Amino acid sequence: MARSIQLNSKGQLTHLLSIEGVPRAILVAILDRAKDFLRADGLGGFEVVNAPVLSGKTIFNIFFENSTRTRTTFEIAARRLSADIVNLNVNASSTAKGESLLDTIDNLAAMQADMFVVRHGQSGAPYLIARHINQVAPQIHIMNAGDGRHAHPTQALLDMFTIRHYKGDFHQLRVAIVGDVLHSRVARSAIHALTTLGAPEIRVIAPKTLLPAGLAEMGVHAFTRLEEGLEGVDVVMALRLQNERMRGALLPSPQEYFKHYGLTEAKLRHASPQAIVMHPGPMNRGIEIDSAVADGAQSVILSQVTFGIAVRMAVMDTLNKAGELL
Repeated sequence: MARSIQLNSKGQLTHLLSIEGVPRAILVAILDRAKDFLRADGLGGFEVVNAPVLSGKTIFNIFFENSTRTRTTFEIAARRLSADIVNLNVNASSTAKGESLLDTIDNLAAMQADMFVVRHGQSGAPYLIARHINQVAPQIHIMNAGDGRHAHPTQALLDMFTIRHYKGDFHQLRVAIVGDVLHSRVARSAIHALTTLGAPEIRVIAPKTLLPAGLAEMGVHAFTRLEEGLEGVDVVMALRLQNERMRGALLPSPQEYFKHYGLTEAKLRHASPQAIVMHPGPMNRGIEIDSAVADGAQSVILSQVTFGIAVRMAVMDTLNKAGELL
């Protein structure tokens, strides 16, 4: 189902709703394209370059959930591509006055929109929009910026870009995802991306109360002891506790969680000495990660943010090219 919605009859990507169902060749092409939008800054880092490939296009950021990093990087990406960007204040929109989601989408489509970036608290909302758009305005592309506990595909892509940049080929990597896996759309999308790109060993580490069912069927190894799960891994991805999605007492306390699952320098020593540390943000220092690790030599967290702009530019460019070729 995801494949038929996201890909057109020629196998081109027309919406990005989930990593699941996207062929490896398309994922690799997006990662390769993102490299074109980066250049060395002379200080050991990177800067994002301008490329006017979306001049004259209009992109709507439609965020039904709060966001700073994701919304801002989508906005910067659009501007770097010379697109016009409109940030919809949903709390002040007609949706807040009772207008249905699809009526809002229809009105925005009538404003000559070319792309929608959608974040929604309900899993599946971008799929609903994409199905509707395919019927009424098939020239518009939908990008999922996070839906409930389901998917966050551009976060997964920027994470894959970061891993590939620092570690090269995926086929020898051991990757550990640590934290609130149960509620994390980031973890779900990262697992699908790592699997598609050929990572041979994916681990998740969390208390039993924060481990979802079905991990074995996804080829993922689950651990409840942090030190054991980190042993020898090449990539460590820390997740925040999503208290806003938790129902009931899943953890005794944040302090107790940090004691057993917080990423500290001592615990990180169980990983490979060359392991990189990632975090999708926002970080809760002293809960899922210690400042000494977040700011340490193995951290690539700020690089993820920069790479995220280039990757989102690559996704927009890919979707636009698919539309132009029809």
